[in-house]
Amino acid sequence: MTSKFEKLNKFEGQDFRRWQKKMKFLLTTLKVVYVLSTPIPVLPKSVEHEPLEATRRRSKWESDDYIWRGHILIELWDSLESKYMAEDASSKKFLVSNFMGYKMINSRPVMEQYHQMLRILGQFAQHNLKIDEAIVVAVIIDKLPPSWKDFKHNLKHNKEELTLTQLGSHLRIEESLTSQ
Repeated sequence: MTSKFEKLNKFEGQDFRRWQKKMKFLLTTLKVVYVLSTPIPVLPKSVEHEPLEATRRRSKWESDDYIWRGHILIELWDSLESKYMAEDASSKKFLVSNFMGYKMINSRPVMEQYHQMLRILGQFAQHNLKIDEAIVVAVIIDKLPPSWKDFKHNLKHNKEELTLTQLGSHLRIEESLTSQ
């Protein structure tokens, strides 16, 4: 039966009714389609007095319910995974491109732009992307606006390796000094 299941066209998010009919046909060949419309057999109040036939019917129903749910879930899982994993890969590329292509400008406060870059980096974690903090600090320093040329030069030639938090403090202090 599994080989017949493999021949079933994967649900691609289109032609749901057609896919549904094929799935019902598959479930019919597996002799489990009845669980779609038949409620689970009710147990008597006392399980001890439950007739053997009722126990068998209930066990069969539970087993068949498990089978049809499994087939449908596997089918949907594969379709969702193929769709969203490809989408996820393209969004990862977009995020990296967005971060690397970010340009700081003189007309906006540097701290505002720094926080914008940190928001982009926050999305990296959501997509399980990891980037070394030293690289992030170096990239942000490189992106400082043209009017920050001297400060940028000092940071680049500083022997101390900065963390993102330390960089943020340096930027905040420098911005407040230049605004005065």
